[in-house]
Amino acid sequence: MIYFYDGTKEAFLTALALSFRDSEPYLTSGNKQLALGQEAVFVRTDLERAKKIEARLLSFDKDCMHDLDTLLRSGDMNKDTVALGYFRLIAEKKRPVRMMLAEDAALAADECMRRVGFEIHRFHGFVRFLATASGALYAPISPDNDICDLLVPHFRARMPKIPFVIHDVKRQKAAVYDGENTFLAPLKEAEVVLAADETQWQKLWKKYYDSVNIPSRERLRQMRGYMPVRYWKFMPEKMRRDDDEEE
Repeated sequence: MIYFYDGTKEAFLTALALSFRDSEPYLTSGNKQLALGQEAVFVRTDLERAKKIEARLLSFDKDCMHDLDTLLRSGDMNKDTVALGYFRLIAEKKRPVRMMLAEDAALAADECMRRVGFEIHRFHGFVRFLATASGALYAPISPDNDICDLLVPHFRARMPKIPFVIHDVKRQKAAVYDGENTFLAPLKEAEVVLAADETQWQKLWKKYYDSVNIPSRERLRQMRGYMPVRYWKFMPEKMRRDDDEEE
């Protein structure tokens, strides 16, 4: 049976209850082609039922909702089914299962959550802010996982008085810090007016990158392992140079 849901925590918990006796459930918040003879259920969120399921799960594992939030942020196409298997295991064992890596469901969830955490760590170093005419900073990103708001605490701690926007252009949303408060907002496109000296700062950044690079010792394969090519489009040091740059 394939269960389609809207991707929210409450709908997930409703789906968990509906599918608990299904031996091979597949849960998705995206599109899935049905196989011949396969049935589908479109999950309608039941807030009261979800609240009861959440309380029950928390009685088994007080940290499990944090795990659910992490799993639902994953960019893995099978994340929903992975999460479903993990929470069915918690319900079955009636205790935390995150260390039961001999269990396929726990192992799959652990690997999925680790990838989310690893990307957050990577983006602490990969985010490149642009200075805008308003004085705020703007950073476009396109991560594999839904993490833009999880990056805010790191940069807020380092720039507590400077407003900034981290824009996930893939998911068309942005995490905004106004100098005091943080909020998440939909953002399809951003019309950004850069500060007058931002272009010069980018050129200096590229020159610095060149100055520490040693062409005779390039390790492109290793570099792509540390800095995947899919992230380069928003990193000044890796963007294509303009022909008008004066040497």
